[in-house]
Amino acid sequence: MTAADILESISLIIAAWTVILGVNAWRHEFIGKRRIELAEEVLALFYEARDVISYIRSPFGYVAEGSSRKSSESESPEEKQIYDNAYVVMERYNKNQELFNKIYSMRYRFMAQFGKEASVPFDDLRKIVNDIFISSRMLTRYWKDQGRRTWKTEAEFKKHLEEMHKYEAVFWEMSVDDDPIIPRVSAVISNIEDRCNAIIGKKTTLQRLWVWTSKLWHKEN
Repeated sequence: MTAADILESISLIIAAWTVILGVNAWRHEFIGKRRIELAEEVLALFYEARDVISYIRSPFGYVAEGSSRKSSESESPEEKQIYDNAYVVMERYNKNQELFNKIYSMRYRFMAQFGKEASVPFDDLRKIVNDIFISSRMLTRYWKDQGRRTWKTEAEFKKHLEEMHKYEAVFWEMSVDDDPIIPRVSAVISNIEDRCNAIIGKKTTLQRLWVWTSKLWHKEN
């Protein structure tokens, strides 16, 4: 066998191996495409949810915010103001409800692709939103009592203030050091980032493999 024959054989082997690698890369990329797209979409939605939760809890508002609440005729003007103030987070959430509905609906697809444990960040996000809703409902009672009710003991009044401040800390966004919600949201984002980036990162690996095999093929030919 001449040197030319040997080189030709090597070229054929390299070409065949290149084709195999290319086909396998394409097949894996085709199979994983939906998983990658799902991971990218879910991660983007969670980033958006983080910003929306911050907006929902913002202590800054405008006049008449919360007035979209359906009020009762029996409410006094003072009670209406209290109920409207507590309803602000609900009103803001309702403006972004489609985002959260989409996230929750994708939970099952995410679990189907990545396992039951993949539901954890979705469940944690829902718990955070529910806790904000609970704080809204509870504060209507505490705000009504504040300055309008007489407590039998100083201890009862102190307990009232502590519980009211606890719910207000959930209701309104505060400094990072004192805020009970911000660390929970950050943990959710970190969790979903780890899960999604582990999938999205595979896309880059396959693309590099395809580029390398393509260059090798053209070099040999």
